[in-house]
Amino acid sequence: MKLFKKLLLLVTGIMYSYSIHAQIDNVDAFLKNEMQKRNIPGLQLAVVKNGKIVKIGNYGLADLQNSIPVSENTVFIINSITKAFTGVATMQLVEAGKLNLSLPISTYLNDVPDAWKNVTTQQLLSHTSGIPDIVDEETNILVPESEEASWAKVQTLPMDFKPGEKFRYNQTNYLLLGLIIDKLSNMPFTEFIVKEQLQKVGMPHTIRAGFGGSRDVVLNSAGEYRFTRGKYTNMYFSLPPTLQAAGGMGATAKEIASWIIALQNKQLLKENKNLAALWTPAILNNGKTGGFDNLLNGYAAGWPTVERPLHPAVAPVGGGRSAVMVYPKDNLSIVVLTNLNGASPERFIDELAAFYIPDMKKLKENGFSPAVTVLRNTLEKSGYRNAIEEAKRANTSFDESELNNWGYALLKEKRIKDAIEIFKLNVFLFPKSANTYDSLGEMYAFMEEKDLAITNYEYSLKLDPKNKNAEEQLKKLKK
Repeated sequence: MKLFKKLLLLVTGIMYSYSIHAQIDNVDAFLKNEMQKRNIPGLQLAVVKNGKIVKIGNYGLADLQNSIPVSENTVFIINSITKAFTGVATMQLVEAGKLNLSLPISTYLNDVPDAWKNVTTQQLLSHTSGIPDIVDEETNILVPESEEASWAKVQTLPMDFKPGEKFRYNQTNYLLLGLIIDKLSNMPFTEFIVKEQLQKVGMPHTIRAGFGGSRDVVLNSAGEYRFTRGKYTNMYFSLPPTLQAAGGMGATAKEIASWIIALQNKQLLKENKNLAALWTPAILNNGKTGGFDNLLNGYAAGWPTVERPLHPAVAPVGGGRSAVMVYPKDNLSIVVLTNLNGASPERFIDELAAFYIPDMKKLKENGFSPAVTVLRNTLEKSGYRNAIEEAKRANTSFDESELNNWGYALLKEKRIKDAIEIFKLNVFLFPKSANTYDSLGEMYAFMEEKDLAITNYEYSLKLDPKNKNAEEQLKKLKK
């Protein structure tokens, strides 16, 4: 009997070990497949389960030019994931009794425009302030000549909307938060982050990387790349000191995982209520939350949120290349850092989480509404060319912005033909919307279908004569 028990324990142990290794092999295979599908040169992974790092993964090349592989020490620029560190810093000042998020920013900053004075710190954190953006998508800095000129210019611009009315991602918000942290901590923002977070956790690679961006020389740093028209091109990213509370940090996946563990273990924030506040999305004036898209559908204090009944998450993302997803109810966190702009790992981390949360395998919706979930599942089987017919057959209502986000999500996955079918569906369902024609025109331009692009942009402009994007694209297409 004793021998039988020993054999049973031995066999059970072997089976358990095999199961764990099989799971790890499956994770590796899944990530390698995603990297191939998305043309990701290099990727770094860290998985935290029940407060412990259970997997570290390093895949592909950190530096394409010199064929240098990703290692555990490779540093990746994390872009706007920096905002999550800024959020923690503000909550640390709340705990210290120095900051009240509900008070106007004029309580802490004297020299701001009158129109900004009643905006709260909470509205800065959640991008609901309505303050104009200092960063322009085309030029990166509103006034390219200097930081001082940019700051002077943005203060003369009108408010985008009433505070709390909308969500609009905006770098001026975090510039102001940096100034508030500077003042209340009596030290530069960067020093406060290092002292109160990075040193406490033990993040030497992150400390060494600093806040400047990819133009700085950093030991073991990964390159940054785009993949367009079948080839890779180099990218460079940098932010001036005034905007470093918004982005520009470098880190490793393992160190970010350790930071998340420290955050949840009360090493950085002492009270549970402050961690809860850090991760609670802002409520707009209309009672709803606002976010980037159907997946990242809320925004808290520097942390985008995934609001859904099953497996909600908080999910800082950076530069379209890296993402962190924390599933508080499941005691799971996943860090994926890459060196490809457009990799958008937040789009596949839910699938990665399914290896650690069994019933996540049933959750393929990525936050879509029930109507779109049903349609999506149908089209995955029957083909996206049937999108309009299947939508008619569904006999339900759809949301224009959700369909638009779905189309762009497919584009990020390089499923161009499928994306076009969804944009066509959106035009069919919402024929009076200038935005649906604008998006379809963009897709045709991307496919170099010049005549179709012009037709859709012209109709978009007819519906909305103020559509500057359509006007600019038509000028380019008609040259």
